[in-house]
Amino acid sequence: MKRMSRLAALLLTLMPAASSALPADAERVEKSYQVSLEKWASDVRGAATTEARAKAWSARPDPAVAANQMWAVISPALRETWTLEPTAWFLGIAAGLRTTKPNGSSSPTFAEEIKAIYAAIETYHMKSAKLPPVCLALAATDDPRSLSLLEKIQTDHSDKKVQGVAALAIAMRLKFLGDDDSLLKKRLTLLRKAIIDSADVEINGVSVAKLAEDELYIIRFLTKGRIAPDLSGTDSGMRPLKLSDYKGKVVVLLFWNSGAPEAARVLEMATAMETKFAGKPFAVIGVNNDTTDNLREWQKKQDLVTFVNFSDPQNHLAQEYRIGTWPLAYVLDGERKIQYAGPPGSFVDITASALLDDTKPAAK
Repeated sequence: MKRMSRLAALLLTLMPAASSALPADAERVEKSYQVSLEKWASDVRGAATTEARAKAWSARPDPAVAANQMWAVISPALRETWTLEPTAWFLGIAAGLRTTKPNGSSSPTFAEEIKAIYAAIETYHMKSAKLPPVCLALAATDDPRSLSLLEKIQTDHSDKKVQGVAALAIAMRLKFLGDDDSLLKKRLTLLRKAIIDSADVEINGVSVAKLAEDELYIIRFLTKGRIAPDLSGTDSGMRPLKLSDYKGKVVVLLFWNSGAPEAARVLEMATAMETKFAGKPFAVIGVNNDTTDNLREWQKKQDLVTFVNFSDPQNHLAQEYRIGTWPLAYVLDGERKIQYAGPPGSFVDITASALLDDTKPAAK
């Protein structure tokens, strides 16, 4: 692992031996953010005019504000074991946030804070039995340092159960780096270790055995080049809907819900792609696990949700794709082969554009 930054080192040096912050303070931050998201989603759904919707939409709770609030609670106490769980929550919120610079480039909003967290974990918590939630949070980030830290936990921790969770997290992290044979073989070896050492460990109510089983399913059926499973269900109006009906089109299959921190950005991205690729053999198809009534209200606001959606409040369709992190996107070619799987973002647009350049118009 690279030497910690000067700021991270300074933060660790200045940390008091004890902190006045309490776990209850972290719980309040997390709960407050969740409540504000639910209220925002309700306000947007209830807005009756385009102007009112735009106003409600712009009032979306800022995840950076919530991350700053959590950082204020945990930063003086990063050496204390109780901070590991809220630290995992902070990483889940902060890791994907970026700040745009005047020249148009962007950088991670919480880069120095995350460096300090990595340094604190390595300095104070490498022997902690409470690392599993942090391991899974690290698996969901695209920070290259997360992999090296997970590998160190998996190799050096004295508790085999924690080693197994770290192995699972590494396998989950590697799936976004490619699907060549060597990576697949490594992922399978890590998943085997996770099942042997940590099958009964539960994180956020889900066992390692279940998470590993889902990863094995992904390797078998949901990696690049595989034919994506067909989906059959109904939309918010209870009309039949099948993924296979879109044969011949490039499809962005978007798993989303209104409560995700990045819901606004994801919907804006989907709308932009529909506009960009209008007239081409292209479709965005959502799989949404809000209640059907909520999805119906969202789709009435056609300036916000412009694409067709499966209504999946019981997560039956999401389970077919083993969705563990929301939102998530798959890009499928005209034969339903998977060409991309991962977080919504620029790679979705780039992959769809490249496929459309090679796709002949569908016969009428």
